[in-house]
Amino acid sequence: NKQAEKGTLDMFAACAVAILCFVSVSHSAPLVCEKLVHPLDELAAHHFEGRWALVAGSLNHPPSMEALRLRDSITIYFSNSTETSTYTQINRFGDQCQHLPYNISVEGSTFTFDVGNRFDLGGSFLYTSCPDCMVMRWIVKSRERHSVDLYLLSRRREVEQKEMEEFRAQLKCYQLPAPVVMDPTEELCPEQPESQPTAAAAGEAEETVDQK
Repeated sequence: NKQAEKGTLDMFAACAVAILCFVSVSHSAPLVCEKLVHPLDELAAHHFEGRWALVAGSLNHPPSMEALRLRDSITIYFSNSTETSTYTQINRFGDQCQHLPYNISVEGSTFTFDVGNRFDLGGSFLYTSCPDCMVMRWIVKSRERHSVDLYLLSRRREVEQKEMEEFRAQLKCYQLPAPVVMDPTEELCPEQPESQPTAAAAGEAEETVDQK
């Protein structure tokens, strides 16, 4: 019966298409992640020098994720010399600015923070298609915490939707929660502190760093 044979062939064809689609989808996610989690081969020092604004970030350490939500804005400054690089993070809480400078060693696409012997903090710069963005993957190891953090920095305060979607895809590759997205209308702190912090404020800063 030709009609029956045709129906059987159509059914097999439909099954074949369905299987191919399933295989394609199941392989597409790992292939996308392979690109998105790939560290940059090389990052020229002049590329990351200067001011950056934190656009979004995600951590798999809930207390630190909540601490990130409390910050109104975060500014990052990178400066380079022949021997070392400096990373300065400036957190804004209302009308207060908290300056946290660190020495940072950069080799290729990897970096290591000098935080004494309190904990280990390093990571790498990841791929991004955004021309004026930088994605930092932090690995934090201490007695209380072992976590992976991803941060999207940009020269702008806000990125395009497709750029944010790419960052969200990176978070999924690392199985990290939805990001904390900073409010681009909040004011950034100046690079230099207006006055020296009090002893109490300095103590609070150290405590905040330990929560990273």
